[in-house]
Amino acid sequence: MKQIRYSKHQIGRDAPSKSGVQMRPKEKQQTHEQPLIGASRLDLMLNMEHELVRLSEAINWAGLAESFGPLYSEKKGRPGIPIRTMAGLVMLQHTFGLSDEQAVGEWPERPYWQFFCGEEFFQHELPVDDSQLSRWRKRIGEAGVERLLKLTIEAGLQTKAVTPKQMQVVVVDTTVQPKAVEFPTDARLFRKVLHHLLRVADATETKLRQSHRDLAKSAFLMHGRYMKAKHYKRAAKERKKLKVYAGRVQRDLERKMSDEAWEQHKGTLILAELVLTQEKKTKGKVYSMHAPEVECIAKGKAHKPYEFGVKTSLATTAWGGFAVGAKSLPGNPYDGHTLEEQLEQVAKLTGVMPKRCHVDRGYKGHGVDPESCRVIIAGSRKGISKAMKKEMKRRSGIEPEIGHQKADGKLGRNWLKGVLGDAQNAVLCAVGHNLRKILAHLRRLFVQIWTWWVLALTPLRRSWAPGECAA
Repeated sequence: MKQIRYSKHQIGRDAPSKSGVQMRPKEKQQTHEQPLIGASRLDLMLNMEHELVRLSEAINWAGLAESFGPLYSEKKGRPGIPIRTMAGLVMLQHTFGLSDEQAVGEWPERPYWQFFCGEEFFQHELPVDDSQLSRWRKRIGEAGVERLLKLTIEAGLQTKAVTPKQMQVVVVDTTVQPKAVEFPTDARLFRKVLHHLLRVADATETKLRQSHRDLAKSAFLMHGRYMKAKHYKRAAKERKKLKVYAGRVQRDLERKMSDEAWEQHKGTLILAELVLTQEKKTKGKVYSMHAPEVECIAKGKAHKPYEFGVKTSLATTAWGGFAVGAKSLPGNPYDGHTLEEQLEQVAKLTGVMPKRCHVDRGYKGHGVDPESCRVIIAGSRKGISKAMKKEMKRRSGIEPEIGHQKADGKLGRNWLKGVLGDAQNAVLCAVGHNLRKILAHLRRLFVQIWTWWVLALTPLRRSWAPGECAA
């Protein structure tokens, strides 16, 4: 079979597969009827001043259902799960940093979650299968998760967790969104290639001359031992064995496969060829077989000089750290070339272009029109007023906000698949970040009101005589 050179950018970046046809879901209507025997109304058993209850009242669920309604069929397919249920589960999942399985599994234990997702009575069964969350994310796409982020910004304005004045000054910075992949080494990659090729052989029922499965396992173990003992020449021999074993299986498989089978497993075979032919200075290297879109990004930090994932741009308000924009940046572009696109997203989500944007020195040469938004680079002195100097001290405030999204959210390790997963995870982490801020604001507000009532009633209680009532 003729050998063709491919690039990793030709594979792994295809559009998401279309979800099955589903009828547009009917949103649940509150009946306010007397509960049946054994049923419990959530509004009668919950504290209606709880922060999740008040947050659910601040979100425009009807507008969200209208936005996502055209993504469903009007007459074909089975009825879909209510949009509020699916959107609420995804929002809660990223608010508390949970996986799909954990978010669905904790549903029967959390009545406040059920109320937030639109339930009227307490439910003992699971609402959906955890795999339906991933299919729903594919259905709404990147534009859908941006709609969720816009929804949290509107809820923040309604609850006064953020003000319109705060959105006039933003801070933009980039970070790395690491992918859920093992640290790539040549020996590990060669062994992964061999395993993927053997799976293709089993799927196509191709009888190989030799699988090299046990030999590869032994060579991989010996490579690790030699590297631990710093016997680098011996380790290099074992690494070469792994590459030879994978190359033999690849050539044997290509000789015996039919054209139809080759077309069916083309992506795996192309990736195997790229891994086995790439060298130290090859551009666009493949670092993972199951996530070929992963890029190696140098950060220059002593504890973590390199990270494997995708660069991500984040925008927050200078005061309060409320997230007003998030984008994944595949291809590791220069920071300054991404600023205009990030500011356009901020204007789209908030409805107004910010007056000033503070960035670090990595954004020099950004090319943003100063009439639309003034970009202030850290360390600038020309034309800086006292108010701007005060704002410039808030530029570094975005660093802890990024840290919270990585530690409390899911920005520290992205488990979603493909380029679409990179784009969606970045925005959903911003959604969870905003919801945590709104919940904390509502919690503080409730404590302040309760403390005020206690202090107001304390003098009155002291004025009562023993044995008298407060009539």
